[in-house]
Amino acid sequence: MKNRGFTLIELMITVAVIAILAAIAYPSYEAYVLRTYRTAARSCLIELAQWMERHYSSHMSYVSAVLPSTACRSDLATRYTFSLDGAPTSTTFRLKAVPVGTQARDSCGELTIDQRDQRTPTSAGCWN
Repeated sequence: MKNRGFTLIELMITVAVIAILAAIAYPSYEAYVLRTYRTAARSCLIELAQWMERHYSSHMSYVSAVLPSTACRSDLATRYTFSLDGAPTSTTFRLKAVPVGTQARDSCGELTIDQRDQRTPTSAGCWN
């Protein structure tokens, strides 16, 4: 009578193959998640910059502007903190998104945008 089933060696080879595949796939997945949230943060900064421009159109100054509680800010609260970078003047403002929690591992770090649509960091991949 022939034995049926798996030997310990066959089982260990299967476990090793799965471990190798996971070791390759997981870092790629993590990098994808970081990029996805960074893209969402960029969109949120642009939305907030548009809000600042609407405020300027109504008041002819950025001075009294307070950032609104938008859905994007709420959705990204565990990944980014959005704020004005310093006090806005009558003609200038600068918004920033600071990565927090697991997003702090993102290589782009803090994202900023100002009234002239100048964006930092300028490294490839951070704003495009």
